[in-house]
Amino acid sequence: MAGVLSDLDSVAKEGQVAVDGAATVDELRVVEAEFVGKKGRIGGLNRLLGNPSLTVDDRRAAGAAIQAVRDELIARVEQRRAALASAERQARLGSERLDLTEVTLDRPRGHLHLVNQARNALEDVFIGMGYVVAEGPEVETDWYSFEALNFPVGHPARDGFDTLYLNLGEPGTMLLRPHTSPVQIRVMQAQAPPIYAVMPGRTYRKDTPDARHNPNFQQIEGLAVDRGISFGDLAGTIDAFTRAYFGADIGSRLRPASFPFTEPSAEFEVACVICHGAGCRTCSGTGWIELGGCGMVHPNVLRAGGLDPEEYSGFAFGFGIDRLAQMHHNIADMRVLNDNDIRFARQF
Repeated sequence: MAGVLSDLDSVAKEGQVAVDGAATVDELRVVEAEFVGKKGRIGGLNRLLGNPSLTVDDRRAAGAAIQAVRDELIARVEQRRAALASAERQARLGSERLDLTEVTLDRPRGHLHLVNQARNALEDVFIGMGYVVAEGPEVETDWYSFEALNFPVGHPARDGFDTLYLNLGEPGTMLLRPHTSPVQIRVMQAQAPPIYAVMPGRTYRKDTPDARHNPNFQQIEGLAVDRGISFGDLAGTIDAFTRAYFGADIGSRLRPASFPFTEPSAEFEVACVICHGAGCRTCSGTGWIELGGCGMVHPNVLRAGGLDPEEYSGFAFGFGIDRLAQMHHNIADMRVLNDNDIRFARQF
């Protein structure tokens, strides 16, 4: 009995030292097998209990002592394993850590393109006036782009010399939208009046680039449909928008025009912010810059949107965001917007 307990005390001390000294989970696994495994050193002490010189009471006492040491070593192993696993996990996380620190303020940062800045500002202006923002596809059908907007067959805008048709579906049925007006039809089809929405987006035309035109540009259109809408509401909206965006000192005016989708129709212009009305190359010497067209929504367009023109009336307007950005920032030639010149982009 005394020899068994002596060996047990020695094994217990050596096991504690070995467990505490294990530097990795793998080393600890080896120590665990050596002391508390099925063929470990404590298991060997259990086999000594078969010595015929031991009494039943001696075997019971020695067995209880061996089991206590075994339980203590197992608990110590689990505690050590948790500590080693945590340390290894922290080390792995440290080695795999990515530095996501933001660039310091002394480094140059990119920013939105001038036209996108103008688009965001316009959306904010119209949202402040109670409008919502609606969007639609850039690849459109001929029906949404022309038929529903009251363009007659043979209208110059429907000619392949002006519009970019796609080799998709039946010939002449799919195109890159030349304006965001198709979104107006989609909005009317999707909801009942009252409707107060603006439709920003990219458009495509076969224009020759010059100081005021680009073949690919962003446009924003507005649509208001309700009971009792008048031309006076349109004029007031244009004036409110102009003053909110350009400032109270920039005037606007409406001039009679003709568009298939509105009746009566008008073009709205703002005073040239480059020459302040004196006349320059950008405004072609007139002192005014045309921003876009507007007018009362044609009854045929309301019908295409699923609305009764006897019950509802509305107005619509549209203009190029690129040209508006050009006017707002005194840019003489619109073509620089697409030059990707970093010296120009840094100014805004």
